[in-house]
This record gives sequence, C-alpha cells and structure tokens, in this order.
Amino acid sequence: MRVVALVPGGIGDQILFFPTLDDLKRSYPDADIDVVVEPRSAGAYRVCKSVNDVLLYDYKDRNSPADWGNLLGRLRDREYDVAISLGQTWLVGLLLWLTGINKRVGYAGGGSPFLTDPVPLNKDQYAAAMYHDLLKGMGITSPCPQLAINLPKQDILWAEAEQKRLGITDSGYVLIHGGSSKLAQSKGIDKIYPVENWIKIIQDFQQRQPDVSIVAIAGPEDVELVNKLLEAFPNLKYTAPEDIGKLAAIIGGASLMLCTDSAPMHLAIAVETYTIALFGPTDPEKLMPKSDRAIAIKSPTGKMSDISPETILEKVWGGT
Repeated sequence: MRVVALVPGGIGDQILFFPTLDDLKRSYPDADIDVVVEPRSAGAYRVCKSVNDVLLYDYKDRNSPADWGNLLGRLRDREYDVAISLGQTWLVGLLLWLTGINKRVGYAGGGSPFLTDPVPLNKDQYAAAMYHDLLKGMGITSPCPQLAINLPKQDILWAEAEQKRLGITDSGYVLIHGGSSKLAQSKGIDKIYPVENWIKIIQDFQQRQPDVSIVAIAGPEDVELVNKLLEAFPNLKYTAPEDIGKLAAIIGGASLMLCTDSAPMHLAIAVETYTIALFGPTDPEKLMPKSDRAIAIKSPTGKMSDISPETILEKVWGGT
C-alpha cells in the first residue's frame, strides 16, 4: 500500500504528526508512506522512522495553476492508494479528487465533498491527538501514542562530543531556548521571552547550582537573544546544532529544558527530557500532552513578558 500525507505547517506541526505516521506504519507495516511538506519543515523527517520519502510544496506561497499542476502530476505519477490531508479547504479536497487516489481521508469541512472518508475535526484536544483522529478514516481507532522520534546514531555521537567540547561535567546541564520562528514573529505571535528575564533566571541557577552548566541553544533565528545573553555572561556556554537530529540529541542529554512554545519544546517532550515551557497567546492544553515531565506556564495576560522569572524559578525548584 502506498500512502501520501499532505502536512502543511512548520517543524513543530510535523513532529506533532509523527504519532499518526507511526501508528499508521504499525497498523500497515508494509506500507510506503510519503509526506508533502513545506521546504522549511523537511528537516523534521531526519528523526522520523515511519516515512519513506519527503516531497516539497510551499503551501503558504501564492501558488500559480502551474504549481498546483506540478504537484498534481507528482501525486498521480506515484500511484498512491491512500491520501491523508490536514487541510480543510475545498481547494485541497479538489486536488486530492483530481489525483484519482481511491481513498481520500481528511477533516470534514469545505473539502468534504471530495473526500471518501471525512473525519470530524475536534480542536479541543492535544494537537497530536487531533491529527491522530484522521486514522479513524482508515479504521484505526487506537489511542494516540506518545510523541517519539528516532535519533540517528551519528547525532547521538555528535551530542556526546559537543558535551565534551562545552566542558560539561557529571553535574549535568540545563538548556535554555528562548527564541521563536520568523514566521511567528511576522504574524505578530508573541513567543519570545525577554532577555532581561532570562538573565535573572541564569543568575539564580548560578547562585543555587554553580556546578550545573547552563547552555543556550543558538539556532539560526536565536542569534540576537544569545548575543545579549553573552554580553551579560561572557562565559555562558551555547550550542548551535546544524540539524534537527543533533538538536534533539543535545536536548536528550539535558537534565532540564527551559523553553518557549516552539519546535525544540516538542523535541524535548519526544525525548522525555524534563521540560518547563512558557506560553504567551497559545494554548498549552493543545500543544503539550498531560505528563509529569512537561510543565506549562501560561501567561496570565497572553504576553510572554508578563510571566515573571520568580514564577518559573518556583516551578524549577519546587518541581510542580
């Protein structure tokens, strides 16, 4: 059986879709599963064990009829048996219908007339479970499995070498990720925690646990924040993993992850690192599972800056 899943969104959305892909592969072990994702998100599949091939398509761009025709041609050429779509628009439904794929699964909505198996959309739950509901269209009714990833061995070895380079001792290390994607910023979504508050948190750690290393994650979009932290703490350790596998591996070795609502947060949950995540306007009920290893701190006003460092530190040292 050949299956294609159309999965728009960023890296975080892809990671949240992994349980659906994994359960599909568990139910149909001989299936070849491909995904169609945006170029910015393709790197997520380095740590997904269930996908055969990754096709690129920029859902967010203003696509011409030629772009749609090109995607339609690629989907037809591969002769898929099943298509699964996260999109609800009639245009996506029409595209799937035009592919000639016999079984077309998606959420009930604008594109329903073009689907063979529409599934009710329940947004009032963890996003991974919402995506997993799509498998009901294939007769799979098992509960949504936990978020999980597959770490390549070379990425684990890289993380071990990176810890040595950073001079991390047996006392362990705490990771900080305070950044956000440019797309979120362009939409005016407040996901960046103020640098002055991070400084207070780091100072508290240095006073209470001087042997524990604090390591900042310096992704391509975190440069400004990390540079400001380095101005305050010239000896601050930081790491810049070049891909999502190495990022997940370095997160997996941490004692604690302090972060905002972001793709690294989902990775931390997947590798079961103890995580404290900060939420501004977004809803933690929909973005974090119920777990004793993942704590959400929601801003009382929806603004990140209104989460006090004291509130975070209380969770760190209190544990709950």
